[in-house]
Amino acid sequence: MSLINPFDPNVKLHAGCSCGQHGSEAEHLEAESAALNRRMVENTVMRALFPQDVERRRFLSAVGVSTALAAISEFIPFGALEAFAQDKGPLETKDLKIGFLPITCATPIIFAGAADFYGKEGLNVSLQKTAGWAIVRDKVLAKEFDASHMLSPMPLAISMGAGSTATPMVMPLMENTNGNAITLHVKHKNNRDPKNWKGMKFAIPFDYSMHNFLLRYYLAANGLDPDRDVQLRVMSPPDMVANLRSGNIDGFIVAEPFNQRAVYENVGFIHALTSEIWNNHPCCAFAASEDFVKHNPNTFAALVRSIMRATVFVNKAENRKGVAAMIAPANYLNQPPTVVEQVLTGRFADGLGQVRNEPERIGFDPFPWHSMAIWMLTQMKRWGYIKGNVNYKEIAEKVFLATDARKRMAELDIAAPKSTYSKHQILGKEFDPSKPEAYLKSFAIKA
Repeated sequence: MSLINPFDPNVKLHAGCSCGQHGSEAEHLEAESAALNRRMVENTVMRALFPQDVERRRFLSAVGVSTALAAISEFIPFGALEAFAQDKGPLETKDLKIGFLPITCATPIIFAGAADFYGKEGLNVSLQKTAGWAIVRDKVLAKEFDASHMLSPMPLAISMGAGSTATPMVMPLMENTNGNAITLHVKHKNNRDPKNWKGMKFAIPFDYSMHNFLLRYYLAANGLDPDRDVQLRVMSPPDMVANLRSGNIDGFIVAEPFNQRAVYENVGFIHALTSEIWNNHPCCAFAASEDFVKHNPNTFAALVRSIMRATVFVNKAENRKGVAAMIAPANYLNQPPTVVEQVLTGRFADGLGQVRNEPERIGFDPFPWHSMAIWMLTQMKRWGYIKGNVNYKEIAEKVFLATDARKRMAELDIAAPKSTYSKHQILGKEFDPSKPEAYLKSFAIKA
C-alpha cells in the first residue's frame, strides 16, 4: 500500500475543519473551547447541587442528563456562569516564554499556541523551539524560560539535584503517553534479537528520560548490561537520523517523529514501539519551577487550562489529521506532514515492508500518576543516577501534582482516576509502587 506524498501537486489539503461541521479549523476550535467551558460549568453546578456521587448519579439516571440540565437552567443562569468561568483571577504576567523540543510529545503545548488557546486565557505565549534537553533544563534554571516542555523524569531529577543544581520543580500535567520507538539501521533487519546486540551503539535523548530507562530495562530483560555490553550516547533528537544514516550509531530510542522520519528516508526501521514494553507509559510533561508558580499562581493556572484543553482536543482520533497539518510546519516540527500524520493517526510504514495500524501509538493523557513517578525514581536508583535512601512517595507527590490535576480535570468534565497510584506492567513484570525497594532488589542486572 502506498503512502500519500505531501509534495504531490495533485494532493490537496482538506478544506473546512477536521470534523466537517465548521467552515474552518478556527471555527471548530472555537466551538470545542466553548463546549469544554460549558461542560465545566454544568459539571460544577451538578456537583454543587448534588455533592454526593451516589445521589448525583441516581438523579441523572432517573431523569437523564439533558432533562436535568434543562430543568436546572430554569433557575441557574448557565450563560452568565460560563462567562464568569472565563473570568479568572488577574494574571500576574501575560508575556511568557515556553520552551519545547520539536517532537510530537509537545503536541498539546504547540497546538495550544497554533490554535490560540493561550490567547483565550489572556496570555501572550512565545513558544521557544529548543535543540536539546540540557538546554531546556539550563534555560528554565536561568529563568530564560518561564515554564517548559520536559521529559517526565526531568522535574524529579532537577528537584533532587541529579545532574543539576537542586531546584524545586512542579509538574501539573503529563503531555503524552507512548509515542516513542526503538529504531535500528536498515543493515540490522536480520538482527532483531536484542540478545545479539552486544557492542552496538545506541543514541538516547537524555540521561533523565523515559527513553533511557525503557531501553535499559529492555536490554537488561534480554540479558545485556546497558553500561557494559552496549554504548549509550546522549544525542539531540533532531541529530539522530543523520547519525544513523552515517553509521555513527546502530540505532536509537527517541520520541516521534524521528523514528518515522528514519523510515521515510529509508535509513532505518522500527524495531519496537515503546508501548510494546510498557503500554501507556508516561513520556513528556509540562513543568515549571516551584518559585515561578508561587509568584504567578493565576498565570500558571491559565497555562495549565490552555494546555489541558489542547490535550483533550488533540487526543481525539477525529482531530489527529488536522492537528498533524497544523504542527508539521517549520516553526514547529519542521517535518513532512505525512510523517507527522502517520505518527498521530497510528497508521504507518514500519520500514520492514508492512503498514501497521496502531491507534494508540501515541496518546495524550494529562494525568500525572504518582506511581509512574515512583517507577522513574526506582530506575534512577537502579542505574546509579541517585544514591542512598530515597523517600519515593514524598518526592513523587511533591513534584507530580496529581491531586491538583484530578481537580482541574473534574472541572473540565474530563474523566480522571480516583487514585493517584496504580500497579503497572512493564514487559510482563508487575510494578507495585508501594514496594519500590523490593522491586529494585528483584533485578539481576543493575549498576
